[in-house]
This record gives sequence, structure tokens and C-alpha cells, in this order.
Amino acid sequence: MRLGKDLSTGHTSHSNLPIADWLFGYQKEWLRPDLIAGLTTAAVVIPKAMAYATIAGLPVQVGLYTALVPLAIYAVLGTSRPLSVSTTTTIAVLTATELGQVVPGGDPSSLLKASAMLTLLVGGILVLASLLRLGFIANFISEPVLVGFKAGIGTVIVLDQIPKILGIHIPRASFFHNVLAIVRGTPEAKLTTLAVGIAMIVLLVGIERLLPRTPAPLIAVATGIIGARFLGLQAHGVELVGRIPQGLPSITFPEFSLVGELWPGALGIALMSFTETIAAGRAFAKSEEPPLRPNRELLATGIANAGGAFAGTMPAGGGTSQTAVNRRAGARTQLAEIVTAIVALATILLLAPLLALMPQATLAAIVIVYSIGLIQPTEFRAILNIRRTEFTWALTALAGVVLLGTLKGIIVAILVSLVALASQVADPPVYVLGRKPGTNVFRPRSGEHPEDETFPGLLLLRLEGRVFFANAELIGQKIRLLVNEAQPKVVVLDLSAVFDLEYSALKALNEGEKRQRDLGVATWLVGLNPGVLQMVQRSPLGIALGREKMQFTLELAVAKYGELSS
Repeated sequence: MRLGKDLSTGHTSHSNLPIADWLFGYQKEWLRPDLIAGLTTAAVVIPKAMAYATIAGLPVQVGLYTALVPLAIYAVLGTSRPLSVSTTTTIAVLTATELGQVVPGGDPSSLLKASAMLTLLVGGILVLASLLRLGFIANFISEPVLVGFKAGIGTVIVLDQIPKILGIHIPRASFFHNVLAIVRGTPEAKLTTLAVGIAMIVLLVGIERLLPRTPAPLIAVATGIIGARFLGLQAHGVELVGRIPQGLPSITFPEFSLVGELWPGALGIALMSFTETIAAGRAFAKSEEPPLRPNRELLATGIANAGGAFAGTMPAGGGTSQTAVNRRAGARTQLAEIVTAIVALATILLLAPLLALMPQATLAAIVIVYSIGLIQPTEFRAILNIRRTEFTWALTALAGVVLLGTLKGIIVAILVSLVALASQVADPPVYVLGRKPGTNVFRPRSGEHPEDETFPGLLLLRLEGRVFFANAELIGQKIRLLVNEAQPKVVVLDLSAVFDLEYSALKALNEGEKRQRDLGVATWLVGLNPGVLQMVQRSPLGIALGREKMQFTLELAVAKYGELSS
């Protein structure tokens, strides 16, 4: 086992077993917030997991099992401190599609076996992706895109909970369809349910602001249950969570004959599980916590799914809304997830009748209050103040999640990041340099420093980044325009910031040097790193330039030009 120092907490990191990273350095003051967060998150995870099971066409107890087994396994193997792993709306919908195709009749026994096989396949794909070290995919989401993604998720979550606050039911569809359906259904809102929902939101917000150390969500849950029990809220039209079957899960054997039919869908669900897990884990990570390790996350969620399959669970992944509740309720370590799993176990065995009395409006209020914080206008404003282009990326990611859904929204977010990266790489800057008076400092010329020195007949240009086939032609066009404008005798290309010069780009540079030489303009190169210098020396360009036209620094190049001009 490899040991290292966790700089964020100061204790020894057992990198092969993430639970040791927080367990061995656990602090007494973390216990209370972890317990509160675990209990609070259980109040959200358990009813939602049951609801998602019904979306997938499975019995409600499958949701309970999914809130127990995968969550407990992930808490031991996962690297995200606040991440809550059970199932999500998108995974439930994708699961329903797959099960509907292989068990069209909906036979309960066949459904459970098919679900176990699907879950096992999802787990196997995630573990394989971990072994292939495909976790780098998570790095394709930039910070501005993540800000937009979080805001989009927050918007979708809040909209999803509004019907529960109003006491109405709407068919789920696109974002704008849901908005329109809510508007149309508002006249049918149940006033008692609305009153309960508003009262819960006011209670939660009030406690958070006036008594921030008080466990507001737990008080809201208790108040909701007590109100339902003693005020007879159900008789006044307030919908409750409802009956929860009791009993431990039995071993479920997957239907291996369905592998051929299920694996394509399992691949999509695995992608959904991983991307939601990483996005949620990154969205709620704190700077002082150990960094998220994508390949470990693949392994953790893979084993969580594979292990849960034999307990009759459905496919699982990191849930954004319950992770939001877990973090906002004060979770410090994975102990909070273990507490949530213990509550799920207790619910299966003992607490089902009590939890069944919780109003749906109470649950919706908790989700709204602890998810709306995902929408951070100040972060958008900060991005806009620094760089308008990246502000556009954030808005695009937000729109992708809101308009296309979480899975397609994540894909849009990744594509936006990749396109943005490609545009930056394909269009690198070419700076015209001047020398700061009295120094050997060369910097891009600008209106802020009109006093910077230039040298008649000498054009100093600086290139940055990788120069390769995708940007060589555009760089050449920029250089030609600057040369035509300045009409120099010598063009000096400062390549000190160029860490790689690819063959196609080197060939284009060689052709450009020959073209300028025929026009009476010499080309010099400055500041080549060893790798780039070696490539140039082995090429026709190196032969054409010789050692005389390749200098170590701009200062030496300027001095040499002065000698030749005098």
C-alpha cells in the first residue's frame, strides 16, 4: 500500500483505500455535522430512491436497496467527501427504457433479474474504464463550464420540485413544457399543500439565517411528520411519502442470457453514472479536501454497482440534489454517507411507518432550499468581468442542461470546453515586441507603454504554445501581415514560449523563411528549447539558417543586428 501526505488535512494518505484518508485523521468536531448531514440526506435520498425505482418500473423496495448498498460501498472506496451515491432521475429513465425492451410484459421476477444484470454490466463497464484509466475524461469540463453546469442543474432541480410544493402532478417533458404545465396547473394547486411547502421553506431559511448551527433540515422533517400525524394533513389533500415495504434484500441472481441485449444500454448508463458522479463530486468539492481522483471514482462506482446488483439494486451513480443537501447540511467526510446508509437499513427494518408520514412538500422544500445555492450569479459576474468568452461557455453549459437534460447537458459542457480549447490552440497569439527602456525586458507592444524601444529594420515577434498542423497556416498568415506592414530587413521569431514544433508546422516555417528570403527579408530564430532546436537543426530550415541566425536570447539578437547595421 502506497502512503503519502495529504496536504489538505495534514495526515497520511492511504491512496489505495480512500476511507483511510479521512478515518485515520478524523476530528471530533466533524462528528456532529456528519451525523446531522447523514440523517438529513437520508430524508431526501430514501424517498427519492423509492420514487426512481417506480420510474424504472421496479418495486419501491429496490430504491431502498439502492440507497443502502451502493452508498455504503462508495463511502469506503470513493474519494469525494460529500458525494451521495444512489440513483438519479436520468439513470432511472434510462433503466426503464432498457428493462422495457427486454421484459416487455413487466413480470416482477424477470424485471428483478434483468435489472440485476443491467446493474452488474454497468458496474463491470465502470471498473474496466478504471483499469483503462479513462478518468481523464472528467478533465474536459472547465471551471466556467462547471459553473454553468451547476446553475443548470440547480434550475432543473428547483423546477422539478415546484409541482410538489403546489400539490399538482404534471407529465415530465422538456424544460419549457414543464414550465408551461406548471403555469397551467397553478389554478389547481392545493392550498394546504402550498401552505405546508411555503412554511417549510420559511422555516428552513429562517433557521439557516438566525440559528445557523441548528440542524434546520432535521427540524423541518420532524415538523412535517408531526404536522401530518397530529393535524391530519393527508385528509386535507397533502400528499405523504406513503407506505414503505420492510425487510432485508435477498440475493438476486442476474439473468446472464440478456448480456447481448443489455450491454449497449449499460454503456450509456455507465457514462451517465460516471459523468454525473464526477460533475456532482467536483461541484461540491472544497479546496481544503483531497482532490477528486477520476479513475478511483470509476472503480468505486463500478464496484458499488456490481456489489449492489446481487442485492437487487438498480444502476447507481452520484446524485446532484442529494449531494447538495449532504454538503449544505454540513457533511465533512464519508461518514455522512455511511450514516445515510445506516438510516436506509433502519428504514427497511424499523422506520418505514414513521418516514411514510413525511409530506412530499416537506421533501420538496428541503431539496429547493439546499439546491438553489447551485445557482451563483456572483460567479457568472466574476467570469464576465475577467473574460467574456468564458462567460459564454458558462451560459452554454447552463442552457445545455436546462434545454437538453443532464446527460446531453454534460455532453454539451464537455463539447463546449473542447471547442473552446481547440479554438485557443488553433488561434494562438503572435505578439510584436518592444524593449522596456533601460532594461533587457521585451514585452508585447501596447498603448500602455508607447515608450518601449523598437529598432528600425528589425521586427521582433513572439509565438506561444504548441505550433502544429492545426494552427501553422494561421500563424503564417499573421506573420506575413505583420511583415508586410513593418517592411523589416530582419524578422526575429522568439520561440522561447513554444514547447513543441510539429513537422507540418516546421515545414511551413521553412517555406515561409524561403519566401521571405526571396523578398530580401532574413528570418532569425531565438530562444529554442532543446527539443525544438534539435528538430530545426535536422531540417532544411536549420541548414538554411545556420548557427548565425539562431540566437539564445532576444538581447543577443538585437545586439547582433546592431553590429550588422553599423
